[in-house]
Amino acid sequence: MADRRHAELIESDCLMREDGVTQVGEGPRAAGSAAGALGELAVGDVLAERYRLEEHINDDSAGRQVWRGVDIVLRRPVALVLRTPGGASAEEMLSAAVTASRVVHGNLIGVYDAIDEGERAYVIREWIDGTALRDLVAEEGPFDAERTTSVLHAVADAVSALHASGMAHGNVHPGTVLVAADGRVVLADARVDSTTSNEADVRSLGALAYFMLTGHWPRAEAGRATALPDARRDSTGSLVAPRNVRAGVPTYLDDLVMDLLDPKLALPTAQVLTGELARLDTGERLLFGGNGTLRFADETAAPEPAPRAATPRLMVAGGVALALVVSGLVLAVRALNADATEPSTAPSPNVAVEVSATPAPQPQAIKLRNDQVRIVAPVKDRDNEKQASNMVDGNPKTLWQTTGYTKSNFGNTAKKGIGILITLDKPQVVSSVTLELSAPGASATLLGGSAAAPDSRAGDKTIVDTYQQVAGSQAFGKDSGTTMVFSTDASTQYQYLLVWITDLPRDPNESDYPYRVGVQEIAVEVQ
Repeated sequence: MADRRHAELIESDCLMREDGVTQVGEGPRAAGSAAGALGELAVGDVLAERYRLEEHINDDSAGRQVWRGVDIVLRRPVALVLRTPGGASAEEMLSAAVTASRVVHGNLIGVYDAIDEGERAYVIREWIDGTALRDLVAEEGPFDAERTTSVLHAVADAVSALHASGMAHGNVHPGTVLVAADGRVVLADARVDSTTSNEADVRSLGALAYFMLTGHWPRAEAGRATALPDARRDSTGSLVAPRNVRAGVPTYLDDLVMDLLDPKLALPTAQVLTGELARLDTGERLLFGGNGTLRFADETAAPEPAPRAATPRLMVAGGVALALVVSGLVLAVRALNADATEPSTAPSPNVAVEVSATPAPQPQAIKLRNDQVRIVAPVKDRDNEKQASNMVDGNPKTLWQTTGYTKSNFGNTAKKGIGILITLDKPQVVSSVTLELSAPGASATLLGGSAAAPDSRAGDKTIVDTYQQVAGSQAFGKDSGTTMVFSTDASTQYQYLLVWITDLPRDPNESDYPYRVGVQEIAVEVQ
């Protein structure tokens, strides 16, 4: 048997960094990670006379090997994270693993063992049969408000438990949040270094919520093979709010996310944030259809959140989230940081406010027909107008594409733009119009009108001259991505909508006429 020692916790004011890893996904690579070749390991090998290797899962970004194994003593599945060499080079990983093992919480991955054999070191962890949040959102698309709140509540609860123990996580990321097949949400892969802090963890919870709501990560991950889609920003470089990226994001959740990401605002503690999310989380949403509901372990490590003097209790009929919106109690970081000792003119915490309301109708996608879309160009050609039906055929591999131009503004000619006219069957309250583009960097605006116009050049000119920007919609500039979501104020009815494109991205594969863009699909949601 190899010379074996269990790592012991190094007590210090600064916790060591843990180079942990999940067996499904991982977060950003820790700076300074080092691992050499692990040599020949094979299915059936038994480590430490106890852990049998069953399947090689992957090699993570820091050079460690991840295996699914079996604890042959306790007869339970485990994950093994191996690196080489052991000894001093693995001291930080092993020490931090022991630290993490002392925090037991239902939403934290369990750490069972930390072993150093000299030539290699490994950590034995709980095996989670599930999917990384990063992959789940990529496969299924952004989450709705309830699902986002439930997952965020679970992760915040886990972070709160770590903070109560004196440890920060340092790596809250869509790749380190796992959703098990039974619905359990688990946070893994803590990495504590000089940049780790409780405040950074809470800020990352805001980034996690932004990702779930939009499918985009509001932090740069350049150079990583597993980099998440970057968030969209406006012409000043500021982050675009979730409700301007995707229709249906409620104001209270939009405000919370943007406040958590605002470096100018003070942050709540993870404990206070968890308490606020508990108000909103019904705990009844299914993550995998009928495979089970989210389950959150009772918090034993963290103290109860301090009461907020400025916020009344709510007795809700129709959902806590709706009650917050109806009563005007917007969940924002400014409120979370209110000093409980400060005099307040708000109702006493013991005052109950009964709220009863009917939930607002959810947006419904409508299936557009070929005859409901056409190209509009008051000057010169309607580029490839016969391809217009490709935008509503449900196949993203087909598209309508402009012809090529020598400059992004349509070659600096009299042609100032080109449009896509969408004609609905009747006037309706439009929630959003979404375009999937072939390339980022186009500029476009959503216009609306109350009357049709002839299918002619004169009719096209009438449309462009008379249609106005749809109320509540945001124009997209050259910093836009490949998905444009035009949200509206959801109060005005429209039957005629025009996506007016005024600037084209450059196609690197073209030289003579390189400026062009394609539209793969158009989707319209109505109330």
